[in-house]
Amino acid sequence: MQNAIFFFFLNIWYVSKYLIMALGTIVTCVLSDEEKRKQYDTYGEEGLKEGHHSSHGDIFSSFFGDFGFMFGGNRQPTGRDIPRGNDIVLDLEVTLEEVYSGNFVEVVRNKPVAKEAPGKRKCNCRQEMRTTQLGPGRFQMTQEVVCDECPNIKLVNEERTLEVEIEQGVRDEMEYPFIGEGEPHIDGEPGDLRFRIKVLKHPVFERRGDDLYTNVTISLVEALVGFEMEITHLDGHKVHIGRDKTTKPGARIWKKGEGLPNFDNNNIRGSLIVTFDVDFPKEQLDDQQKDGIRQLLKQAPSQKVYNGLQGY
Repeated sequence: MQNAIFFFFLNIWYVSKYLIMALGTIVTCVLSDEEKRKQYDTYGEEGLKEGHHSSHGDIFSSFFGDFGFMFGGNRQPTGRDIPRGNDIVLDLEVTLEEVYSGNFVEVVRNKPVAKEAPGKRKCNCRQEMRTTQLGPGRFQMTQEVVCDECPNIKLVNEERTLEVEIEQGVRDEMEYPFIGEGEPHIDGEPGDLRFRIKVLKHPVFERRGDDLYTNVTISLVEALVGFEMEITHLDGHKVHIGRDKTTKPGARIWKKGEGLPNFDNNNIRGSLIVTFDVDFPKEQLDDQQKDGIRQLLKQAPSQKVYNGLQGY
């Protein structure tokens, strides 16, 4: 019993100490601010409360913060305390053709939406606290359900159709936000929905930045005497490729302006880089054929051993 009385008076002393400090700060703020002093002389205490400047309640709350429970009062929520639902991130797969030409994609999803329901619900919208003494010097604070006047709310799934613009040159992992389309919060605002771009692999072209890479296999005869061919691009147009000289395995041709549009400036396009592979004959040559090739090419033996990976 004596301990309980001791801690009771200790709490009173603690609160009184900070009350005096808070009141002193209020007086100092008013006397040191000419505009506040005139406002107080003209309108009194209510003038300070209704003005645009911080009132003594603001100063008081800055001292006490969450200690309002000592007075049996409530902590008032601020605008920053509005709860918010979680954000949702969904992967949106797009083709390389869509990256090249652009597209509009419709996404259908079921979204939980807060709807009014019959009756009232119990909540703690005023954020009131109950203080319970567990023993000498021990207290426990718990939120108390004090309001049964808030309208009841239930979450109902609704089908939503969202249109996502796939912009030309869009990059992998880029995100398109839809404000307020995320998870709902029964006592606050919904989160956001973000579509994260995932560019699918293509069977013919590989993207590297704004450039496109592809491989073409030609025969040994074509590699020796030259060739002409066409490559069908992502939007269907034909890209002409031709050589009238020897093409070595691994040789490349660069076609400027035939790559992907730049995301920031669609008037700028990358290059199409074509790498050649040579398909050698599967059949073995007989001695007569070998002699014929030697006579035709007239190429002396050239054998060299070197570090082909130097610099990598």
